[in-house]
Amino acid sequence: MSKYLLDKFLYTVDRDPELVERYRTDPAGTVAWWEAEMAGTLLNCTADERTTWLSFTDDERAALAGHDHVTLFQMGAHPFLTLTLFIAMFERDHGPLEYQKAYGKAMEHIDMPYPDIAT
Repeated sequence: MSKYLLDKFLYTVDRDPELVERYRTDPAGTVAWWEAEMAGTLLNCTADERTTWLSFTDDERAALAGHDHVTLFQMGAHPFLTLTLFIAMFERDHGPLEYQKAYGKAMEHIDMPYPDIAT
């Protein structure tokens, strides 16, 4: 499992409005495309610099494809990254602060100590 790769996915998708919409409408396809094309790119480097050892586990792929922020948090994905991306995708379907409240309610069963979100 790579918390770094989970966070990198959430961060890079959230910063591109077209990817946000793609992930909203085709999550499994977006995860597969991103893993094949983007996972190996290094942040803040030229496109020619790539690595080949990074990939999602089956559980990570399933949580990302299922928009499952609770499981992603339990895997160590940073909650601010899931929250900002998921607000961009789903807030429009809800009234003011409804999505944020539902996001928090879905995680109220998780007891401290919380998963380590350090990368």
